[in-house]
Amino acid sequence: MNEHKLEGPPERRLPGAVDPTVLRTILGTVDEAIHVVDPDGYTVYYNPAAARLDGLDANEVIGRHVLQVYPSLSRETSTLLLVLRTRQPILNEQQTYVTRRGTAIHCINTTVPITDGEKLVGALEVSRDITPVKELSETISHLREELYPAKASERSSAAGRPRVTFAGITGRDPRLLAVKESATRAAGTTLPVFVYGETGTGKELLVQAIHNASSRREGPFLAQNCSALPESLLEGIFFGTTRGGFTGATDRPGLFELASGGTLYLDELNSMPRNLQSKLLRVVESGEVRRLGDLKVRLVDVRLIASSGLAPDRAIAEGQLRDDLYYRLSAVTIGLPPLRERRGDIPLLVEHFLRHGNARHGLAVRGCTPRAMDALLRHDWPGNVRELANAVEGAMALSGEPVIDLEHLPPAIAAAPAASVVGAVGSTGTAAADGFGPAGLPPGTNGLDMAVAAFERGLVEKAMESAGGNVSHAATALGVPRTTLQYKLRVLGLASPRRKAE
Repeated sequence: MNEHKLEGPPERRLPGAVDPTVLRTILGTVDEAIHVVDPDGYTVYYNPAAARLDGLDANEVIGRHVLQVYPSLSRETSTLLLVLRTRQPILNEQQTYVTRRGTAIHCINTTVPITDGEKLVGALEVSRDITPVKELSETISHLREELYPAKASERSSAAGRPRVTFAGITGRDPRLLAVKESATRAAGTTLPVFVYGETGTGKELLVQAIHNASSRREGPFLAQNCSALPESLLEGIFFGTTRGGFTGATDRPGLFELASGGTLYLDELNSMPRNLQSKLLRVVESGEVRRLGDLKVRLVDVRLIASSGLAPDRAIAEGQLRDDLYYRLSAVTIGLPPLRERRGDIPLLVEHFLRHGNARHGLAVRGCTPRAMDALLRHDWPGNVRELANAVEGAMALSGEPVIDLEHLPPAIAAAPAASVVGAVGSTGTAAADGFGPAGLPPGTNGLDMAVAAFERGLVEKAMESAGGNVSHAATALGVPRTTLQYKLRVLGLASPRRKAE
């Protein structure tokens, strides 16, 4: 067989005006590995950086076919041969292969076709070594294995099985109750679940509750944030590693193996690199996983639950989420409402956070003043329930009193609109002669907030009158939690007949 070097026979030489010696000198000085093949897949150029990466001598590669040099690859898995076949470039593709000397290589490849007009004359691949990153991945996998031992009997209930239940998810808003009902039904199956909602809405709490209500409750629960680590680290964490796969690698299971018999939660799935999403799809479809650098296929029994900060249709439209992967993971799809759309739950949540804050920090804060609660009800809560929890606990630390007042809240929350509910009650404006105030509002109002407060007062009074002063019945008629109505009665200066008697 002839050696297909740049200075070799004309039929194996790439066209171009640059002298081969000059080209070889230029490419020999770069740090990236460069590998060029002719249309048949035989190597015509292989620079020193490529030789260092593969641990081979250039004479072992030049003139040989790609599959002779890299026996672990095939015509389907070799990026060079794929580009020759499709004439389409492949950008930033992670590849793991084994050289003819048995050395496993991990790199990021960019492979492009070389053409002369319409004629295909070869393919060029530029590779970047990611072995150091793989070593870091191995370290992280080792630490995770220490936390979650592979044997079910060794798993710590504290580390591997969260204790959140549906009863621990606070709220009575109809939308939240519908979410809990759907999640409860999903928990009775082994179907994958896709949860979406803004940050801080409690996606992981809901996922943990699903796991603990399922038949897999005694199995492990493992969660991985897909936006926290780069693809090269995530792949080893998800699929595991094998001894010799890269420098310092040992036989170590990934999350799919560790979570077998339980639940694997993929948080922020839309932040996972698309290339890794395709590999994840293959595992979801086959139920089989192969560790990095290994040829052995392992069966896994894992229930997958994924989440996204974006609605799935938007994540797909923006190219963040593969539609085929979403369809595989969305047998049940649940959307969590933001806190601003269920403000009636805020008093309940505040009470919950006060109770837990007192127990955790040894405090004795009983509640909030009306104006502090008014500010909490008016805030838009971009950070949702998590932001509310932080605001309440911070205010508890600052108050030094039995109650939280307005000045104890974060400035962004305390800066409520000037015409608050408290200020609106009892305020009067100048009624126009035709019976309407400014901007056509009812008499006794001087702004939209006051008009809303007056209307709200009328609804509360009518509901309490119809219910004979029974707060629970009135709250049911108004469609709000009892604690919310109790707060409204205090703010509006109304009292139930029972309280008046007292």
